[in-house]
Amino acid sequence: MSGQPAGATDTGDGQAAAPYEEADVIFHGGEIVTVAADADESGPGPEAVAVKDGVIVHVGDYREAVSRWQGPRTQVRDLAGRALLPGFIDAHGHLGGIGLQATLANLLAAPDGDVTDIASLQEKLRAWAKTPVGAFSKWIIGFGYDDAMLAERRHPTREELDAVSTTRPVLAIHQSFHLGAVNSRGLRELGYTKATPDPDGGVIRRQVDPLERPFGEPNGVLEETAFSPASEKATKGLPLTALAALFSKGVASAASFGFTTVQEGGATLENLQALRDAAAVVPFKIDVVAYARADEATASPEADPVRASQEYHRGVRAAGVKMYLDGSPQGRTAWLTKPYRERPEGTPEGYCGYPTIEDPKVVLDQVRTAYAKGWQVLAHVNGDAAIDQFIEAVETASDGVEPAGADRRTVAIHAQTAREDQIEDFARLGIIPSFFSMHTFYWGDWYRKTVLGPRRAATISPARWAVDRQMIYTSHHDAPVALPNSIAILSSQVTRRTRTEQVVLGPEQCVSALDAVKSITINAAHQYFEQDRKGSIEVGKLADLVILSANPLTIPPDEIKDITVAETIKEGTTIHSAAAVSSDDPEPGLEVPTDYQWHGCC
Repeated sequence: MSGQPAGATDTGDGQAAAPYEEADVIFHGGEIVTVAADADESGPGPEAVAVKDGVIVHVGDYREAVSRWQGPRTQVRDLAGRALLPGFIDAHGHLGGIGLQATLANLLAAPDGDVTDIASLQEKLRAWAKTPVGAFSKWIIGFGYDDAMLAERRHPTREELDAVSTTRPVLAIHQSFHLGAVNSRGLRELGYTKATPDPDGGVIRRQVDPLERPFGEPNGVLEETAFSPASEKATKGLPLTALAALFSKGVASAASFGFTTVQEGGATLENLQALRDAAAVVPFKIDVVAYARADEATASPEADPVRASQEYHRGVRAAGVKMYLDGSPQGRTAWLTKPYRERPEGTPEGYCGYPTIEDPKVVLDQVRTAYAKGWQVLAHVNGDAAIDQFIEAVETASDGVEPAGADRRTVAIHAQTAREDQIEDFARLGIIPSFFSMHTFYWGDWYRKTVLGPRRAATISPARWAVDRQMIYTSHHDAPVALPNSIAILSSQVTRRTRTEQVVLGPEQCVSALDAVKSITINAAHQYFEQDRKGSIEVGKLADLVILSANPLTIPPDEIKDITVAETIKEGTTIHSAAAVSSDDPEPGLEVPTDYQWHGCC
């Protein structure tokens, strides 16, 4: 898809009759949720939607749709009581990471996996090492363990991963993708010893021994910039066939959850080119919006290394840059203004996490450079101290860059612990908060008991504060941190029910089902400057649609989690059908260049 959709010919009641044109498909017989600005979603919705040449040409009366748009070749689709919604738009995620998630050993806990303790984690890694991909991989790699869900309530140690293999390096990646654990062979591959200092913005956790000098023997657990080299080395060691399938697996997974637009959020310039090279072979079936790493792009000697555009070329467009200002709250590396309730072992009293970039001038320079070059800015900010750092940079940069008052739609990614005064600052500065709302489900109990305590935990992902101020906010899945599960995004915002103890985490922050749907449809389209062609079911917009088993707006809130995606439609063409036979084969034409390497930091 490129450019704006074709012009409309049907604008509703009272218009002059248009010349006969045959629609490709007419949908009817279900609940149609348009998310249009003037729609009354509480009452009866339109009866039918007609699509021609990938564009919506009719929304309204069924008999009118048939009389004006049905021809010999028109397919009339009875929804059989199911719901038709705008195709879902991924406000923040990592396409290559989704593919990586589907490739590595699954170390996730329920409901997305079955790892319960370190013994089951070890077994998953051993089993993966015997698979076709694992047998040819240099490293044994698994993704998704969560120390909050392991019976031991801690990370695996180097010795426990040595039990998986002593001859091959082993990497277990934490679900946050901000931490991981390696075995002794892995530490040797990385060159990490007791003489290795912690890198800026990262920590090599140590065995507790007060006599060790100068730093202590690594215990295998690595944080942030100390972890990044491990993930890069390990994924680079995957067989070329696995690397070539990452994009195709990512597309298939995202489409299965109803997404018609996805993000590659934080690509290296090399991987940005890999996306474009893959699209040059065969266009992507879904739209991919890419953001380059801000540190790399702003330091590049090229005049415009990102080549941002509002137009897609064969399904791909670059939009701007992604900054990284702190780490993970669930991993207790996010940068807070107040101490963690329980600090990680080996950290000092009053530990508040730490910044990725300590020098605020570096942060300001990245924002200013991006604004000057016309790149949209996304910033990973989980902790409220990191949010303060970002707000200050945006405010200062906005004062010194022309045009003044430009609509830049700067985005605060995650904004997990945003205070109410910071939401006010977002509104004042035009910053769009994009919440990782599934934290309320996955880590709500961990936040209450370990990370923040009950009072601060109650206001994580504070979408209600944004709604009360009539702000546009979005919500995302941040895959591979979580599965790209659109239904979980909706349910987590409406119910805020935690995974283990099933408590409602901060009921005052719950939002309506309509607000939740908007966060992954029209609001996300607005975030991408695409609200005129996507995000709602309206005449003239692209026929990006999703068919759900039930309407999230009309069923009880606690039943939203049970909704399934029946079909995903991109510009009138089905790209996923739950009824179709699935295949594990890579999708032809979405292979990546063999030098592609997925880089973490979600």
